[in-house]
Amino acid sequence: MNAPSEFLDYGPDAVLMAGLTGRNWRLADYVQRGGYDALKRILSERIPPEQVVAEVKKSSLRGRGGAGFPTGLKWSFMPRNFPGEKYVVCNSDEGEPGTFKDRDILRYNPHALIEGMIIGGYAMGCARGYNYIHGEIWDVYERCEEALREAREAGFLGKDILGSGFSFELFNHHGYGAYICGEETALLESIEGKKGQPRFKPPFPASFGLYGKPTTINNTETFASVPWIIRNGGEWFANLGRPNNGGTKIFSVSGDVARPGNYELRLGTPFATLLELAGGVRGGRRLKAVIPGGSSMPVLPADVMMATDMDYDSIAKAGSMLGSGAVIVMDETRCMVKCLLRLSYFYYEESCGQCTPCREGTGWLWRVVDRIEHGKGRPEDLDLLNSVADNIQGRTICALGDAAAMPVRAFIKHFRDEFRHHIDHGRCVVAPYQ
Repeated sequence: MNAPSEFLDYGPDAVLMAGLTGRNWRLADYVQRGGYDALKRILSERIPPEQVVAEVKKSSLRGRGGAGFPTGLKWSFMPRNFPGEKYVVCNSDEGEPGTFKDRDILRYNPHALIEGMIIGGYAMGCARGYNYIHGEIWDVYERCEEALREAREAGFLGKDILGSGFSFELFNHHGYGAYICGEETALLESIEGKKGQPRFKPPFPASFGLYGKPTTINNTETFASVPWIIRNGGEWFANLGRPNNGGTKIFSVSGDVARPGNYELRLGTPFATLLELAGGVRGGRRLKAVIPGGSSMPVLPADVMMATDMDYDSIAKAGSMLGSGAVIVMDETRCMVKCLLRLSYFYYEESCGQCTPCREGTGWLWRVVDRIEHGKGRPEDLDLLNSVADNIQGRTICALGDAAAMPVRAFIKHFRDEFRHHIDHGRCVVAPYQ
């Protein structure tokens, strides 16, 4: 392993740790590392937009924000002959608990995102793009504004880029910290100046997106991967990972590890390797559980995770999802009831209230878990929690309802005995550690 490296530098097995100085985020440093070479090549060789999309398809790049949808396929949905304005939008609203990779891309390598969005705009016939930045990271927003200024002054943004005849303008949009705005249609509503609430789908953004126009939305890490794919080829990128899981992935490792931080590894790397890179479980304690893809994903017990590889398909086979790549590690001292209580309260607080199952159900989940945690649980509460979760999941406009329901079902499934101990004895099974 080579460490440390630049974010999205794609060494043989790049390892990206916390603690980068951030001195080399400027345009001059990015250009010195080959930055904007992919854009220059596309424009100078007049590579057809369809060929750019085909190369991204070949790379097996999947969305790095949560859903893991194939990026090239998503780009192909953009109507090519639409006569009016079309938009490309970056979702940099990183509000998922445990996730902190995208803000570091924006801090340490913002031009990779800018170049990726320009290439995306070219490939999909868009002349305008927006980067929606989470509302609680103002310093990152300011840095991205400076990076846009540099790119504009160097001729990489604006009219007739590098004399090619292609024009593209990009704007940063600062959000207000609402978790729901990480949902793509709520994000679009927010950019339009409305309350950030998800839209009914269909119509999907590819046909009716920002300001009612065709729009493609991708995650920060996804766009930042595109320049490297164009420079080195889709097949090269795909071969870094596994079939259907192309490239590398940044994992935000937090919780009970010795060295929390961001680690970029080939997709398909064993979880045991990632845990070792993060210094192992802190204090020499035993691993108890892991949430492999952000707080909304189902928790997995230690024995399952230690036998699982870090890619979309392997994690799905194990019973969870890779999601945003936020790996939350919990050791033997952690009370699973208390962990679920914290997660349930988060989703209760962050529900936008538009859908009745989510608005009412998230409150039910939190209150029932709360009484179990405080020694007032009843034997029927576990079935009640599963019932409430069943009545939320799949019954809401967006996936926040699922995000609230899936952790509840997974915690009870894998740690039911611990929940029963709370109910039967009115205290935690790991009380000696507390």
